Amino acid sequence: MRHIISILMQNEAGALARVASLFSTRGYNIESLNVAPTESPETSRLTLVTTGPDEVISQINTQLLKLVDVVNLADMTLGDHIERELIMLKLKVPAESVDQITALVSRPEIRVLDDAPDNYTLEFTGTGSQIDDFIDRVKALSEILAIVRSGPLAIARGQTVLSTGA
Repeated sequence: MRHIISILMQNEAGALARVASLFSTRGYNIESLNVAPTESPETSRLTLVTTGPDEVISQINTQLLKLVDVVNLADMTLGDHIERELIMLKLKVPAESVDQITALVSRPEIRVLDDAPDNYTLEFTGTGSQIDDFIDRVKALSEILAIVRSGPLAIARGQTVLSTGA
């Protein structure tokens, strides 16, 4: 099963390496990883996507909580959450497809960053499946020169907040 694990950790050198090492020593791949500061300068939020049996991921989560750098964590896929991913695409749009691409990117969640036909650059935010569908539609109308994906980010729905517990 796919798991999105949100980890609050100390904002210190080496913390990310220790978390990643825990996965690699157990033979599990990290599909995507995002780290950024939180509302507190002492902590960062690491959002990590991996796949594996629920029991194994639960055991890894238990081991993560034992790391000195890890303050708290939540497996977002076990609860109700909101998930989004960012993608930037660079396209080469043939003249005969310009109108179709223009119509396709008129949605509010899509931004045109550069509209030169030889390097038409888009930004799109959505769920993973929405992004996959969008790539398929764009691929039918243009040549994809580059894809940059953030990987999923997730936050719990409602009042639930991953916090330091302090």
